[in-house]
Amino acid sequence: MTSPGVSTKLDIDPPGPGSWKQDPVHFPRPLTRYFQETHPPAFKKGTNDFARFYGLLIDGIQISYVKGFAYDQLVPGPEAEFPERFKRAEEVFAKKLWREQLRDWDETHKPASIATHRALQAIDPDALSDAELVAYLKRCRDHHAAMMAQHMRFTAGAVLPVGDFLAHAGDWTGLPAAELLGLMRGASAVSAGGSDEMERLKTAFAADLAARAALDSDGDPVQALAELRTRSGETGAAVSGYLDLVGNRLIDGFDIAEPSALELPEALLKAIRTAVSGEAEAASDVEALTAKVRAKVPAAHQAAFDELLGETRHNYRLRDERGVYSDIWASGIMRRAALAAGRRVAGRGRIARPYHMLDASLDEMCALVTGDGGPSADELASRAAYRAAHTAKDVPPFLGPPMPPPSDMSGLPPATGRLMRAMGIALGHLFGSSQVENEDSILYGLAASKGIYEGPARRVAGPSEFGRIAKGDVLITESTTEAFNILLPLLGGIVTDDGGLLSHAAIVAREYGIPGVVGTREATDKIADGMRVRVDGDAGEVTVLG
Repeated sequence: MTSPGVSTKLDIDPPGPGSWKQDPVHFPRPLTRYFQETHPPAFKKGTNDFARFYGLLIDGIQISYVKGFAYDQLVPGPEAEFPERFKRAEEVFAKKLWREQLRDWDETHKPASIATHRALQAIDPDALSDAELVAYLKRCRDHHAAMMAQHMRFTAGAVLPVGDFLAHAGDWTGLPAAELLGLMRGASAVSAGGSDEMERLKTAFAADLAARAALDSDGDPVQALAELRTRSGETGAAVSGYLDLVGNRLIDGFDIAEPSALELPEALLKAIRTAVSGEAEAASDVEALTAKVRAKVPAAHQAAFDELLGETRHNYRLRDERGVYSDIWASGIMRRAALAAGRRVAGRGRIARPYHMLDASLDEMCALVTGDGGPSADELASRAAYRAAHTAKDVPPFLGPPMPPPSDMSGLPPATGRLMRAMGIALGHLFGSSQVENEDSILYGLAASKGIYEGPARRVAGPSEFGRIAKGDVLITESTTEAFNILLPLLGGIVTDDGGLLSHAAIVAREYGIPGVVGTREATDKIADGMRVRVDGDAGEVTVLG
């Protein structure tokens, strides 16, 4: 990644008619050719699935890429279907259909996805013939596309209950969303790096003092992980189980351009040390906070408040699980296959570096492996250089005509109005950044996670730099995804440019109980690496101390 200020502004045109909004929260950097061709149809299918399942008055969301940058727009639902969707909206609340989706996720989609991930990563792509490697690349791509669609299919089930809770609890109490979302802490174990494999790891190291000493010793992190993985007994099995679970997941982002956990062994090892030590487990005050908020709810609505809060906490983990166990893992497996192809083709002198294969489309990857054409080494190197030279700040936030004003929902049937309001609130808190003008030494963002912390800023331009993170650092970055939870135990605080109170950075900060301020817009421009900063997660402010 290049340093801030190296990139240049780009002039780009809309990808089609209508208004288009950039998504810097999920895609803060340009995307690879592979991702640009694989993502849009899968994304549209998944959003269409959830829109129809819940009776929303949209037909999903379409996404397009302009010079590698993501822009999306809502697709209106067909008016002829509105009566049917009005009826479906009534069922959503009467039957709590989000619970149906969570059961479907737990009983069918999640276990099936994990089984396929494990089957694909059990194959050694370097041991395959050229023809077998081409088939494997296609198999990994097809699985990745299916996981992209699955991620989006479960979106409404994850955010609808929380949007509905914020709407009603906000009306009853007048409290800001930041305070209400504090009641979600502890409802999403995966957001705090939780898993059966992690619990097994903690238990194993607690009972094996020699292994713990080996974990804490200095030395080459690759060798240290390998030795721990092959250790006899329960500790070795626990380490292997954990690395098999997280090793091929991307650390951050969704594109195959981003590194997986095993590619950052030093950061992974440091995170494991912190996790098994229990140092990352901050005390939770969620019960006291809940009682405080509930006391502000009028007595006539307290039972409804309890029900809405319960439904929100019940489905809250789906918000991050749907990515961690779907496309984030599948993308890492596809990256692994593409890098294997890159090593093979680079060894034949066709490309300059194995990682340049990541900038080829799937057809180009296959052609390069078989020797049947494909882009030149210079072309792939140029594509990689372009991605490294730009960020989402280099392109306009909107393309096309001005965004239309929000639709008037006052005339909608009650259930549909409630549904659309809940989704609007949730999506607003996912993408909305602060609009308060920053000062030279104070940045104003959104109060994502309570607490105040002072420490050194660790400015990283992308996941490839996460290895520089030391325990107690304050991460300064554009945005993060849910997969970053693997490394978050190392941090004393987190600050992002983009994203709202329901962005992944905000969610994982709340789960870990570390101060977080999101949506500052300019933190990566105004805070240099190594500066001392104060993160005020109560006020949503970040102060540069020097």
